[in-house]
Amino acid sequence: MRITVIGTGYVGLVTGACFADLGNDVLCLDIDEAKVALLRAGGIPIHEPGLSSVVERNAQAGRLRFTTDAAEAVAHGVVQFLAVGTPPGEDGSADLQYVLAAAASIGRHLDGYRVIVDKSTVPVGTADRVRATIAAEIAARGLDHPFSVVANPEFLKEGAAVEDFMRPDRVVLGVDDERALRIMRALYAPVQRNHERMIVMDVRSAELTKYAANAMLATRISFMNELANLAERLGADIEQVRKGIGSDPRIGYDFLYPGAGFGGSCFPKDVRALRQTASQSGMDMAILKAVHEANERQKQVLVEKVVGRFGASLEGRRFAVWGLAFKPNTDDMREAPSRVVIEGLLARGASVAAYDPVALEAARAIFSGEPRVTLCVQALAALEGCDALLIVTEWKEFRSPDFEAIRARLKQPVVFDGRNLYEPQLLADAGIEYFPIGRMQPAAGLHP
Repeated sequence: MRITVIGTGYVGLVTGACFADLGNDVLCLDIDEAKVALLRAGGIPIHEPGLSSVVERNAQAGRLRFTTDAAEAVAHGVVQFLAVGTPPGEDGSADLQYVLAAAASIGRHLDGYRVIVDKSTVPVGTADRVRATIAAEIAARGLDHPFSVVANPEFLKEGAAVEDFMRPDRVVLGVDDERALRIMRALYAPVQRNHERMIVMDVRSAELTKYAANAMLATRISFMNELANLAERLGADIEQVRKGIGSDPRIGYDFLYPGAGFGGSCFPKDVRALRQTASQSGMDMAILKAVHEANERQKQVLVEKVVGRFGASLEGRRFAVWGLAFKPNTDDMREAPSRVVIEGLLARGASVAAYDPVALEAARAIFSGEPRVTLCVQALAALEGCDALLIVTEWKEFRSPDFEAIRARLKQPVVFDGRNLYEPQLLADAGIEYFPIGRMQPAAGLHP
């Protein structure tokens, strides 16, 4: 099938590359000439495991191409995916200017039936606005071309996006006409051979489903973070509590890990956008307000632990930070807890040596004007001469480090763990002062 994908950001590039890998003829459109030049040269603008090889082999096979020509893009695909950014506005609502601009461009060049698919995360009612925008542009040309608008929200996890696309938990489809439904069923048939994964619903319900899913997951995270903070005050162990509640099949174990807060381009933005949508409908979603506020507080917890150990003034002290991306297997630092942690340390007079396996380039752009932040290319190198280590992202390479090497390089053997990677007894046995989140400290002489 001939497919056009408008936008070559995270969602658009993964969508286009994976559809091409399934045998489709895909043309990706972007107005960023430098990005298109990079993609044509074989580079990719994001870090996503497995994506580079998918892009490369499909570009070489001629199934995946890139353009800045809107007329060419609209003429190419019977299915037109809108995968442009929806950044938050000042009030927290999703900014639809890029979505509607893409829709207007389709309307200006449409020459026959097309299925326009909202792949971007958009508020309820966006499909109506896309439909009206396209119709107005067609009418202005004195034409009457038919088209359909479909909501097909993405559920890709950064760090596992290719796998998520090829083996989806579900394919949510909001559609209101049979012609579009037949086309979309045919398009997604290759990823449904094992069993039916497509959930067909009305358009507005599909738009709401995406926000509801991310808000639910964010709620679980914030609840566990609040519970971990309470467990710490009560002398309980959140890891034992997690196992106790996760064993209930109504709850399950997923997204029950406390930490230093959630970040990235989805959860924070989508929680705010859903709250704003509710507010515009005359409803105050108090639970989402609490989720957001709890997350903002949680991003401060590591710095508060540092202050509790070293004092309010951190002048002259240096801290190592392991992990800058908001989660493992990505270089995305948007709203990452590491940024809040580093800013909190700097505000108290400290300097920072930071390491991340893939996010150093993103970090350079963020901290380029801050001389007190040193970015290191090796984890152990970041520890040299530091007063303590702070772990902010749970990269696999941090899970079983050489604790003797850590002790040898730190001025003081102190570790603040924002992801609860280690057993407290293990660190105690290694002679390291350990500050996890919500974990019970081992009693002297007591071993599990």
